[in-house]
Amino acid sequence: MGFVLACLICLAPAINAQDAPRELVVFAASSLTDAFIEIGAAFEAENPGVRVLFSFGSSSDLAVQLTQGAPADVFASANIKQMQAAAQGGIPRAFAFNRLALIVPVDNPAAIHGVEDLDLPGVALVVAATGVPIRAYTDALIGKMVADPAHGAAYQAGVQANIVSEEQNVRLIAAKVALGEADAGIVYFSDVTPDIADAVQVFSIPPALDALAIYPIVASHTSAQPDWAAAFVDFVLSEPGQATLARWNFIRAR
Repeated sequence: MGFVLACLICLAPAINAQDAPRELVVFAASSLTDAFIEIGAAFEAENPGVRVLFSFGSSSDLAVQLTQGAPADVFASANIKQMQAAAQGGIPRAFAFNRLALIVPVDNPAAIHGVEDLDLPGVALVVAATGVPIRAYTDALIGKMVADPAHGAAYQAGVQANIVSEEQNVRLIAAKVALGEADAGIVYFSDVTPDIADAVQVFSIPPALDALAIYPIVASHTSAQPDWAAAFVDFVLSEPGQATLARWNFIRAR
């Protein structure tokens, strides 16, 4: 695959606050927004003089920006494919995992009770755009449903007919469902954040259909402050970083 995912923590190099860069730029998948903002604040508190600047978006969009020369010190992706596409150098390390969830508005106007209902006539389904990691997981789930003789190709045709919007990142899917602009959407379990928890119902994906999303992170080999970039990666993989990710419903890598 061109690189190796590692989960072991390396000791961060000793860094003096007086030598700290003013800014550390972190590109991160949109599903990491809440957890990484909290992690960034904790990292800044432990490292006076460092300011962490985040750019959140779909992993695919961020990867394109990086390949076009956008400056970043750290890249955290929602899947391996986009990490490969970004070609940031170094050895990416798996720092978290995630599961899929089906969400519907709290009043569930389409009377959906699981993914088996997504092909029902008239269901307004919102998905991610092609290339966004959550879309790949969604398509894989649909493929597994199609392979089940109880559903078959008719299921895929019904789902495709119900797609009313293709969003650029998973948080936009969650927002549309929470606002009642769609009847259903497939997101990561971690996207059911406190700000939308009361506005949606959540249905687990059956294990046979679910996917384990792997989140890799890497310090860019083009970073102007490689020691600080490596230190941030180590912090994400540290016990405080992992505990924060777990609070936001990610699965720990440690």
